[in-house]
Amino acid sequence: MDSIFAKRMESLGTETAFEVLAKAKALEKQGKHIVHLEIGEPDFDTPKNIREAGIKAINAGYTHYGPSAGIPELREVIAQYISKTRGVKADPDEVVVTPGAKPIMFFTILACVNPGDEVLYPNPGFPIYESVVNFVGAKPVPIPLKEENDFRLDPEYVKGKITKKTKMIILNSPENPTGGVLTREDLKVIADCIADRDDVQVLSDEIYSRLIYEGKDESIASLPGMKDKTIILDGFSKTYAMTGWRLGYGVMRKDLAQKVAQLMTNSNSCTCTFTQIAGIEALKGPQDEVEMMVGEFKRRREVIVSGLNNIKGITCKKPRGAFYVFPNITRTGMDCRKLGDYLLNDAGVAVLPGTSFGKYGEGYLRLSFANSIENIKKALDRIEKALQNR
Repeated sequence: MDSIFAKRMESLGTETAFEVLAKAKALEKQGKHIVHLEIGEPDFDTPKNIREAGIKAINAGYTHYGPSAGIPELREVIAQYISKTRGVKADPDEVVVTPGAKPIMFFTILACVNPGDEVLYPNPGFPIYESVVNFVGAKPVPIPLKEENDFRLDPEYVKGKITKKTKMIILNSPENPTGGVLTREDLKVIADCIADRDDVQVLSDEIYSRLIYEGKDESIASLPGMKDKTIILDGFSKTYAMTGWRLGYGVMRKDLAQKVAQLMTNSNSCTCTFTQIAGIEALKGPQDEVEMMVGEFKRRREVIVSGLNNIKGITCKKPRGAFYVFPNITRTGMDCRKLGDYLLNDAGVAVLPGTSFGKYGEGYLRLSFANSIENIKKALDRIEKALQNR
């Protein structure tokens, strides 16, 4: 029988986090207690002022279509926020609001990258980068993130991989899954590499920019000559615990923003209007709950890093940002996928194998510390006992 599916669907990947979550939920239905360290989602409630703004917006009638690029009020607030936090002058016409930040990846790659073009991306890295590059028929060029380099991109390696076919460089800092953070010096080397390339765009995934524990978050857009070459991807899910609200945005040169808005028109029509009103409150309202969440994540980081380093066969570097650890498990003698399955089924701890984030993730696991210290300690105890009992 002929397949009904288009050939391009064979190249589309997925997010293993949701697959592991489904397996964990199935085990819970059987009565097994699972500690969830697999999903990248803040365990806090959306701050009350944001929730109330959304409810008020619904009652005020913000329940209809809006502009494909986002309502003007939110685009203005985002432009002001980016101007303040990134040190570059952003204009509302350079902002496109989308249902979650992930569409910015999808739409900008669709808009900028042709079949046969090359896209550099971090590996291990967020799996959707490679997935979408493959989907459009381009060539994904992995840039290994190595533990000995604190899981930062090696700018000199990037420099050696840029060719005439390079059309886009994807950066992610703070990084998922490693928690690595790029320095201004790292970014400067990359910027210098494409200083004379008007045909190359940098997709800078800055979704974890507020979740940083040491130093200062840096955006490549702030470097001289880089604003028009950079697509800033950001959103509300991680910073404001708004994953289910589906609210993200991209900031990019105006002509590209128009193309991305056109893709929004052809796919989603627009982003939920009352959600956008809540987004205005998120950015303009009090930030004390954000600071509280970051402080709590920092405390959890200390617990999980210390605990993992005390388990025989595991070593773990301290992440500088995001809410993930990426421990080295090579001395356990198991590959990461087998160990991940073993911990889920035998220890009741849901984690992700490093290879969920690319081939250079072998030898590692990703654990999210977006869970309570009590549950993190319980998970650590279970992992230690499971490895002892093998």
